[in-house]
Amino acid sequence: MIFQRAVRREFTQAALGVFIALFAILLTTQLIRLLGQAAAGQVASEAVVALLGFAALNSLPVLLSLTLFMAILLTLSRSYRDSEMVVWFASGQSLTAWVRPVLTFTLPVVVSIALLSLLISPWALKMSAEYRQKLTGQNRDDTAQVSPGAFKEASSSQRVVFVEAVADDSTQVRNIFVSSMQHQKLGVMMAATGRSEQMENGDRFMVMEHGRRYEVTPGIPEFRVLEFVRYALRVDTKESQGIEKTPKNTSTRELLKNGSPGYMAEFLWRVGVPLSALVLALLAIPMSFVNPRAGRSANMILALLTFTIYSNLLSVSQAWVAQGRLSFSTGWWLVHVLMAALLPLLFFRRIAVFSFLRLRK
Repeated sequence: MIFQRAVRREFTQAALGVFIALFAILLTTQLIRLLGQAAAGQVASEAVVALLGFAALNSLPVLLSLTLFMAILLTLSRSYRDSEMVVWFASGQSLTAWVRPVLTFTLPVVVSIALLSLLISPWALKMSAEYRQKLTGQNRDDTAQVSPGAFKEASSSQRVVFVEAVADDSTQVRNIFVSSMQHQKLGVMMAATGRSEQMENGDRFMVMEHGRRYEVTPGIPEFRVLEFVRYALRVDTKESQGIEKTPKNTSTRELLKNGSPGYMAEFLWRVGVPLSALVLALLAIPMSFVNPRAGRSANMILALLTFTIYSNLLSVSQAWVAQGRLSFSTGWWLVHVLMAALLPLLFFRRIAVFSFLRLRK
């Protein structure tokens, strides 16, 4: 009992250290990416903190899986370096005796990873998409997102807006210029004033007053000139259509109801993350061997390579299921069985080495 508590405490301490380091790296990289998008106008500055939180929640399953693997590996590697494993084997204990304390520590974490992967991660992606839609400049109407004295391309990428001045409430603009493509015709409009209006059904319009429109068909040396008192341009937004639904931001229940290859491939990934965490935790036991007289970085490099290969195999199986090249009934267990098949080989190799050394003595 004392040994079990000591091992769990050491696993927990190692896991906290690894998690804090990995989480800090994750937050830093995500923050840099979001700040870059905010500087480019793709993300509203007030949405950065919320989007950072949603991105962190989405990455937690993989992050916890790697944390679990590294914590067990580091703890057992330290036991080898401090010659505690020599005492362990000399007392008649086998390497397989570590399976029970490792599983005791691993199973609650694997359950947490499963809940995050199946429930929290898709919810975070859905909320992130909704938040982006509400606050990013991409879905604001054209008159609300222009800057005085600067050309601004609209979200449809078929319209360029320039205004000389904007009122304090950002709804009224003065001396407006708009270039747009409609029905294969290039239209250039200039107006003295403009504003944003929203209809009762939710449609948005950019209304220009007292202006002129020049319309020309590319390749034809003719054009039309129209003078108007009031001209309304519909502002196409994605807001009224709802967020774009993808397998990643779809709930697990809806994935199973849909049953299409793309949705089942996403379900394969969500199930595969906790299963891979369990297999990796067991693989860490035989892979943690360190020769105290040799360098201690070789097993860490091998462990990270194993994690990378495992993750890539999951991605490949997910892609094959989405493309219909592999059935879901085979894809969800194939990679895990292949990786789990290494367990008896690695355990046998490690136990055989120690048995040989004991016989020589």
